[in-house]
Amino acid sequence: MMVGTGVRMCRRSTGSASVRTQAQGLMGVQQALVPVLPLLLLLVHAARPLPDPLLTFRDTDPVSGKTLECDRCPPGTFLRARCTATRKTVCETCPPGSFTELWNYVPKCLRCGVCAHNQVEKSACTASSDCQCACKDGYFFKETYGMCRRHAECPSGHGVLTTGSALVDTICHVCPNGTFSDVVSSVRNCSAHRSCAAARLKQVMRGSAWHDSVCANCTELQTQDGADFLRQILPKYFVHHKLSLRRLRQFVRKLPSEDRKKTAGNVSGLDVSGLHSLLDAWIAAATVADIRRLPDVLTKIGANNIGDRLLNKLRKIESQLTHLTDTCSTDAPTTA
Repeated sequence: MMVGTGVRMCRRSTGSASVRTQAQGLMGVQQALVPVLPLLLLLVHAARPLPDPLLTFRDTDPVSGKTLECDRCPPGTFLRARCTATRKTVCETCPPGSFTELWNYVPKCLRCGVCAHNQVEKSACTASSDCQCACKDGYFFKETYGMCRRHAECPSGHGVLTTGSALVDTICHVCPNGTFSDVVSSVRNCSAHRSCAAARLKQVMRGSAWHDSVCANCTELQTQDGADFLRQILPKYFVHHKLSLRRLRQFVRKLPSEDRKKTAGNVSGLDVSGLHSLLDAWIAAATVADIRRLPDVLTKIGANNIGDRLLNKLRKIESQLTHLTDTCSTDAPTTA
C-alpha cells in the first residue's frame, strides 16, 4: 500500500508536475507573444493596400457628408473637379505659362517664373517644372543678397588665384616676388618679370608687383633720358595709383598741352576709362620736358603723395642710368 500509494502519489505527483509544466509552458508562450502581438497585427494591417498620403487627399462628399480619399493630380496638371462617391478626381493639364511640380489638388497651376537681373535662362518652363536660371557670364550668385553680382576684379599688383564661376566670386592674391600684374582684371593671373640679362640687356628699372622690368641696350642708355624710360610705366602707374574721378579730371585738364582749352573741353563728361584713354594718348606723345613736369602737376591738384612717388621713380631711374652708362663704356655694346 505504501508502495502503491507511493506509486500513485508518484503518479499523481508526476501527473501534477506534468500539468504544472504544461501550464507554465503555455504561460511562457503567452508572455513571449505579448510583445510580438502588436508587430503581428501591424504586419497584417500593412498587408492591406493603403492609400499613399502623397498621392491622395481627404475630402468631404457634398452629398453624403462622408470623408473620401481622393487621388491627387500628377505634376503638370491641376485639380479640375474633386472626387465624389461615384467619380474619381478630374485633373487637367497646365496651360502654357504655368506649371505644377508636385502631386497636388490646387485649383490652378502656378505661373512660370522669370529670370532676374543679370541672369540667363538655362531651361524653359514646362507644365511640370519652372524655368531654371543661372547668373550670366562674369557674375555669381551672392546668397546674402539673393542676386547675381559681378565677379570681383583683381586690382593692379594682384592676380587671379581662383577664377569666379556662377556660384563663387573671383579670389585674388598679391603677385609674389618675380611676378606682376599691370591690369585690373577678373581673369588674368600674375606674369613673370622680363629677364633683362636673358635678353642681353641692362635692367633700368626692376619689376614690381604692378609693372614689368624695364630693360635697355647700351645705345638706348646713352641716348635716352630718364623720362623716356619712365614713360614706359606711366600708364600703369596711374592705374595702380588711383586718382578720384574729380582729381583725375583736374589732372588731365592741367596736363602740359599746346591747346589746353581744347583738352579741357574733351575732359567734360568723360568717365574714368575715357580719362585714362586720353591720358595714355598724352603720355605717348609728350616730350621729355612734359613728362618731367608731371610730379609738379600732381602736387598742384593735391595729389602730393602720388606726385612724390613719381618723382622718386624718376630719380631712381636717373641714378641707375648713371651707373649703367659707366658699365657700357667698359663693356662691349649690346643690342636689343
